[in-house]
Amino acid sequence: MRVLLYPLSLIYSVVLYIRHRLFDINLLRSKSFNIPIICVGNLSFGGTGKTPHTEYLIRLLSEHVKVAVLSRGYGRSTKGFVLAHEGVTYEEIGDEPLQYHTKFPDVIVAVDEDRVEGVRKLMDMEVKPEVILLDDAYQHRWIKPGYNILLTDYHSIYSKDHLTPVGNLRDIKSEARRANVIIVTKCPVVIDPYTKRSIIDSLKPKPYQKVLFSQISFDGFKPLNKAAESKDLTQCRSIFMFCGIANPYPLEDYLRRKTNTLSTTIFNDHHNFTKENIDTIVEGYNNVIGKNKIAVTTEKDAMRLTNYSSQLENIPIFSIPIKVRFHEDDGKILNKDIFNYVGFRKNS
Repeated sequence: MRVLLYPLSLIYSVVLYIRHRLFDINLLRSKSFNIPIICVGNLSFGGTGKTPHTEYLIRLLSEHVKVAVLSRGYGRSTKGFVLAHEGVTYEEIGDEPLQYHTKFPDVIVAVDEDRVEGVRKLMDMEVKPEVILLDDAYQHRWIKPGYNILLTDYHSIYSKDHLTPVGNLRDIKSEARRANVIIVTKCPVVIDPYTKRSIIDSLKPKPYQKVLFSQISFDGFKPLNKAAESKDLTQCRSIFMFCGIANPYPLEDYLRRKTNTLSTTIFNDHHNFTKENIDTIVEGYNNVIGKNKIAVTTEKDAMRLTNYSSQLENIPIFSIPIKVRFHEDDGKILNKDIFNYVGFRKNS
């Protein structure tokens, strides 16, 4: 099958190569702004941990500067620039921006498919941001960020992957050269030096690039409804997990170590739940044997369940917040880099 699809992948790679070269020689022009802009993205179609890494940056910076997060708002029903506000829904801004807004109410969150226009409107606000985080914008060459963070999944390193439709890459590997730092995400807790060296050798970073390693840390069970609030987790013996994310394996692996029995229902990434899906979730939960059971989903999926709270009120549903942790001193290295960039730009 890969052999049959390779010509399509080759054609797509030529198209991407030409597009990037047009930007490189300024026939297509990237817009620069007089504000620190940090881009978080990847070369693949998802599942590298952009959301928790963006949240890491929010936590790092929001104590010191006014932070704005700008996303295109994947899956939303609106168009143009939308600023998150009290009572905003995922239909208006998308699930990930709603998650940022819910968890960090003091941070400016906005969506716009035209990110250049989005930055301009953020800069026109009465209370202007001091740093803008571009969520999932590595391929968006119309803006020239001052600092690029490129993410790649430990289990699916981009250097060993292929361009769609043969593989899972949406951009050519050579564009990794634009990154200031490459973060290998979703790593195991312990990585031996040989494995690290092997990954770095595979990525072939440029002399100006750092390669860092991070892991996902699950931050307990958060009740999403009254049925969950009254549940004694110490008595839980079975878990029904449902989600619509690109790579559910870290959560699934985590939950298998927490329970005797794990049942799963997996939807597509950013899946917009329907009434039929909710019926499937209810049926899946009811089919789990025993009374000491709970349902678990992700924070992102929880954003898309808000319209179905009444149908799910009898099921104890928990979400699992996740955070990023870095290996050894990698977090300190990234923090120093980010502060140097933001501080330099602020004082210039």
